Amino acid sequence: MQTTPISFPDRDTVAEKLASFGEADQSFLKLLMENPQQDESLLQGIELYLHNASKGHFLNSLKLEKCGQWLGETAPDRLQIRLNETARQSQHPAYGAFKSGLLRSGGLEKAYPKAKI
Repeated sequence: MQTTPISFPDRDTVAEKLASFGEADQSFLKLLMENPQQDESLLQGIELYLHNASKGHFLNSLKLEKCGQWLGETAPDRLQIRLNETARQSQHPAYGAFKSGLLRSGGLEKAYPKAKI
């Protein structure tokens, strides 16, 4: 009997780290971003975090924007397009605040600068 390997950290752990977003959580997320094998867990955790934020009774758009900006500034180039795709998954204001932070960070432009023509 072969078991499916459990990825660590799972999406729930990533979502919890984003929700609390303290210094230790940011260090954990930075370490996670260094390993390309953890990209799927990271992105699934971000999706879960945004989904949970969109279902909450209180929308902390400032925190969502700050989180988006931090991720845009911190994430490696290989994740920039996928972060922007994640931010565009819904028209909900939670996703909009996150997207606003990503845009403010300029991460996508740094990763993929416009061609000089």
